[in-house]
Amino acid sequence: MFTRMDQGTEADWMHIGAEHAKHQQTKAPSLVMDMLAKLGNIQVGFAASQLTHVLMAASLAQADHAADEEVLIALCHDMGKAVSIPNHGAIAAEILKPYVSPDAYHAVYHHQAFQGQYYYGYMGKPTNLRENFKTESWHDLAVKLVDRWDMPAFDPAYPVPSLDSFEPLVHKVFSQPIHGFA
Repeated sequence: MFTRMDQGTEADWMHIGAEHAKHQQTKAPSLVMDMLAKLGNIQVGFAASQLTHVLMAASLAQADHAADEEVLIALCHDMGKAVSIPNHGAIAAEILKPYVSPDAYHAVYHHQAFQGQYYYGYMGKPTNLRENFKTESWHDLAVKLVDRWDMPAFDPAYPVPSLDSFEPLVHKVFSQPIHGFA
């Protein structure tokens, strides 16, 4: 095995690629599930924990007969809060980027700007930021994510499904990237 990338042989890189693929199939879905589970310890002033929130958002998407990718982004849109609340949309979007369509990526990345119409006015910020994106191909998906699944998903008494019930979807999506390198 080499100690500098420029010394790697084709055999080295084939071995590394195979190891990356094994890691992707076994570790990546588990790491995402762990990150989502950590949201159970984050309440940050809301009536429901952030885990209850994302489970409710995903179940609302399912009840809306959303496609798997849409259910996934409803489930994962706030998972970046396990790392950084102010940057959570960008973090979640970057984690999702190799696994979802560009429209889904942008909807998650910018979802906070779309939420702003509900609360930015209380913070002295403009409430019409979603207008900046009305010509984007992902605009309608971001509206659906925020207005139908994210915004109404803060009821701690709502009967949410378990996080484990979403494990097959998380495993299916995160075990094989559709964009970029494994």
